[in-house]
Amino acid sequence: MVQEYSPKIIGFLCRWCSYAGADLAGAMRLQYPPNIRIIQVPCTGKIDILHLLQAFEVGADTIFISGCHEGDCHYMAGNYYARKRVERAKEILQKVGIEPERLEMFHVSASEGPKFAAVAREMTERAYRLGPNPVKQKVRAAWLAQVSAAEVAA
Repeated sequence: MVQEYSPKIIGFLCRWCSYAGADLAGAMRLQYPPNIRIIQVPCTGKIDILHLLQAFEVGADTIFISGCHEGDCHYMAGNYYARKRVERAKEILQKVGIEPERLEMFHVSASEGPKFAAVAREMTERAYRLGPNPVKQKVRAAWLAQVSAAEVAA
């Protein structure tokens, strides 16, 4: 029997805005998938491309970065740096054969708990649609076989 696919989703959240938004989503008891693993960072501008690529290398299925709205960064321009790094990381992912859609940047403020929950649901749906990270070859092969069998049966 094939084990059901459960995606690993990593969220890098700015401590000032997005982490507080995630906390608000929890306080409001909003439902979002439990697959999200949150990593709190001082500012999204401190996230290096290597952090993102290493997360994919060790098996993350999708990754999102969530920070302050543009122009509202507590460290002036951190979210601009993060946006440029995400764009560059997507180019690198494309070149190494990983779908760039697996990485995304969002802007969630401290008062946007429902928006954080929506982002978490969106990235989980995306992970299920894209399937396992191609780096996890055995898991991906089993998932592709399962999807093919389901299409044949339909």
